Amino acid sequence: MTVHLHEGDLPGDVFAPGALAVDTETLGLNPLRDRLCVVQLSDGKGDEHLVRFRAGAYAAPNLVRLLADPARVKIFHFARFDVAVLKQYLGVDVRPIYCTKIASKLVRTYTDRHGLKDLAKETIGVDLSSSSNPRTGAAKP
Repeated sequence: MTVHLHEGDLPGDVFAPGALAVDTETLGLNPLRDRLCVVQLSDGKGDEHLVRFRAGAYAAPNLVRLLADPARVKIFHFARFDVAVLKQYLGVDVRPIYCTKIASKLVRTYTDRHGLKDLAKETIGVDLSSSSNPRTGAAKP
C-alpha cells in the first residue's frame, strides 16, 4: 500500500469512479470544539490518500467535490461522527453514505459488539488490536 500525504486538499482526479472508504481524525470527539486534522480516503485499489489540515485552513474544493459526488458511495464506520465533522469544517453534505456500524447492527443482531475491531475480526478475520498491524493482522515486532 502506498500512502500519499496531501496538505489542505486533494489534487484533482486522484480516484477512478467508484466507492470510497472515508475516515476522519480530530483532536477529540466534539465536532463543535475539536478540530478536523486529517481526512483519510481509499478506493480499495491499494493506495491511501491523507489530507492534512492546518488549524483554520479548510478550503478544500477538490475534496468537497469528491465527498458531495452523488455517483460515489462513501463508506464510513460510525458515519454519524465523520459526517458531522466534515459538515462542520468543510461545509459539505456527504452523500450517499454507507455506514458499516449501522449495517452491522442491522445484520449482526446476535451481538452488541459493533465496533470496527469486532466487525473486522468476525467478517474478514483481520485483528485490529493494538498489538497487531491493522493492514495485515500480523503481530507487531
